Amino acid sequence: MKIVIPGGTGQVGILLARAFVADGHEVVVLSRGQGKAAWRVVRWDAETLSDWAAEIDGSDAVINLAGRSVNCRYTAKNRRVIKDSRINSTRAVGQAIAEAARAPRVWLQASTATIYAHRFDSPNDEATGILGGSEEGVPATWQFSIDVAKSWEQAANEAVVPRTRKVMLRSAMTMSPDRGGVFDVLLGLTRWGLGGANGDGRQYVSWIHDQDFIRAVYWLIDSAELEGPVNLASPNPIPNAEFMRALRDAWGTGVGLPATKWMLEIGTFLMRTETELILKSRRVVPRRLLQSGFVFQFPTWPEAAADLCRRWQERRQGCATCSSCRGQHPSLRRATWRWPSPRRRSSPASSAPQN
Repeated sequence: MKIVIPGGTGQVGILLARAFVADGHEVVVLSRGQGKAAWRVVRWDAETLSDWAAEIDGSDAVINLAGRSVNCRYTAKNRRVIKDSRINSTRAVGQAIAEAARAPRVWLQASTATIYAHRFDSPNDEATGILGGSEEGVPATWQFSIDVAKSWEQAANEAVVPRTRKVMLRSAMTMSPDRGGVFDVLLGLTRWGLGGANGDGRQYVSWIHDQDFIRAVYWLIDSAELEGPVNLASPNPIPNAEFMRALRDAWGTGVGLPATKWMLEIGTFLMRTETELILKSRRVVPRRLLQSGFVFQFPTWPEAAADLCRRWQERRQGCATCSSCRGQHPSLRRATWRWPSPRRRSSPASSAPQN
């Protein structure tokens, strides 16, 4: 396959590109800058059609991940850039697909599990989940994130691309052992004895193991019956206190100092980010994936955390004599497992979503 990944220079984009190339597919990443990679990188401005659109014409799949990182303070300027970068790039991708002589068969459009309401009572699936924006007592910054998510999906839905199937990837946090990712940050806190509960620890954490994320993307490319919003998350979200305890157990650390809400407010301010990333309760389940027959290899957090800790250690130990590869030595880029058949139908009980 030829797979085009606009905005594929972040953690998730590199994760996908690395896997696709390892499996023999042609990958083209659209980026504002140029850099060294094991795949082709083509420049674009993420707003207007130009030569980059030729890469989409004749491709098999487009996975649009473009958008400014939300790991920042939500100043007026950053809010504008976060929202505009998503809407404008999505419109540009939609226009390129619409005008292609040979349109791709599928367009996977990044979205986010943050689109759902902050809640503790029931899990959010694609059919019965409650979209956020009307909750009482939550910070205005949380409302902003939901507005961005809705506008992002709307921009994709407005694109008229009758020859191309569209899927909205409502993704939870993707956990991988790569340097600088969310798991790397959480494990760093745990290693320093700071891996306790955040806030009151009741907020649910939705997550997905990197290998399941990659497999789910393959599944969505292959599954012609799936379109519209699809939750990419483990079927078993858990409260933050339980999540952090399982991570401590996986690393072999008995102590984890908790962080109160006021401590998090100070810490995130100093780190130039927002507490929403930590305190919002994201209780999201992948109903449509499971109903289509997808089987998670890592459906529960304790086993996922154990695997991620092991791979994190292997990558750092494997690169001990290589100061230039930043934990991404070529010998470590390919996982040791093979892609399961995309049409396995049997599902273990542990893959069942929470009720």
